[in-house]
Amino acid sequence: MSPERIERVALFIDGANLYAASRTLGFDVDYKNLLGHFRQRAYLVRAYYYTALLETEEYSPLRPLVDWLGYNGYAVVTKPAKEFTDTHGRRRVKGSVDIEMAVDVLDLCPHLDHVVIFSGDGDLRRLVEAVQRRGVRVTVVSTIRTQPAMIADELRRQADAFLDLAELAEFITRRQVEPRPRSPAAAPRQPVPARATPADPYRELPDLPE
Repeated sequence: MSPERIERVALFIDGANLYAASRTLGFDVDYKNLLGHFRQRAYLVRAYYYTALLETEEYSPLRPLVDWLGYNGYAVVTKPAKEFTDTHGRRRVKGSVDIEMAVDVLDLCPHLDHVVIFSGDGDLRRLVEAVQRRGVRVTVVSTIRTQPAMIADELRRQADAFLDLAELAEFITRRQVEPRPRSPAAAPRQPVPARATPADPYRELPDLPE
């Protein structure tokens, strides 16, 4: 009897979405450990990391993380972020990466058995459906252990499997932090010492839209 074929997996990570979910749960992601966790369980074909970059004065606070990821096993996809002021006069950043993710997922589908998407965005439901029609299994990683939950119901229902980020925490945690309230009255962010994976890359940016 031939040995069971190793499952071919790819990760597709919405950086801002994962950051918001992990911070709300109270931990920082160690991206080296994240790769190692999935490599132990399957053949990891590729790991994509998507983010919008707000370039200010030739510097983005995300640049150290983006550069580190590019040298440490991730395919990094960036796009320019757009800054605007909302109706309450607060600086906000807009930079959806859904289209970029969808193109890469569908391109890589023929070479995969399993797609793992780190996002809770309901707009991705149709992408998940399209991947499933091609015979590829889809797991979505986000969390329902927050108030409100950080994954859209329609995305969770469409996926073949839902993995709560809280269940991954022990395997991919970089350090514990104070859980971040999902309200305007959030606690002030504290300085973070430098470690292997650059931490709190979104700390210096205006609030990202939910």
